[in-house]
Amino acid sequence: MLTYQTWKEPSLDFEVDPIYKGSLNVLKWAYSHYGDSVVYACSFGVEGIVLIDLLTKVQPKATIVFLDTAVHFKETYEIIEKVKEKYPNLNIQMKKPKLSIQEQAETHGDKLWERNPNKCCQIRKLDPLKESLSKGNAWISGLRREQSPTRSNVEFINRDEKFQSVKICPLIHWTWKEIWRYVHKHNLSYNVLHDQGYPSIGCSHCTKPAIDINDIRSGRWKGKGKTECGLH
Repeated sequence: MLTYQTWKEPSLDFEVDPIYKGSLNVLKWAYSHYGDSVVYACSFGVEGIVLIDLLTKVQPKATIVFLDTAVHFKETYEIIEKVKEKYPNLNIQMKKPKLSIQEQAETHGDKLWERNPNKCCQIRKLDPLKESLSKGNAWISGLRREQSPTRSNVEFINRDEKFQSVKICPLIHWTWKEIWRYVHKHNLSYNVLHDQGYPSIGCSHCTKPAIDINDIRSGRWKGKGKTECGLH
């Protein structure tokens, strides 16, 4: 089983590091242009933990939306509670889909995530995010170029045609090692599943431990020919 403990060594001085300054500058720009209508859609993985810490340095009362599919790992809900305790001024919204798991099964059949994962993601993630973004012009994402080939061309500021919005990605230049170094330096809590071989964490039914240390998303939708939920 892959683990990532060895990547949590002490770091550079982030306060003078270009990637740190670049991320803060992008966040400052976002709030100066779009104000409090900016929403951060966070999955509360380790990138999310870093971005939340950066975000509170710019806007301590930022709005964060978690797409609560009702089938996340219990460890994910536990880290959300820890974040709420650490940053009590954040506006963390648990956005649920219109259909409960039972209602989804009654309408589309049981275990939709096995038979049609794209449809399940549409119901439980894409539609709720679209509703959350309907009142604003910009949203923040924790995408990094290093995460996968499909994300290698992401810019700081992106036109998002899917949600008719602007997608702001402050972490595009951060490496996996730099993410963990920041967590270590600032003693941040994170989802304990990262220590059990889960570098990328989504819904419990569709997330397994990674099988390739060079592909942190290799445990997502394993065997389904799918690497993204459709948000990006």
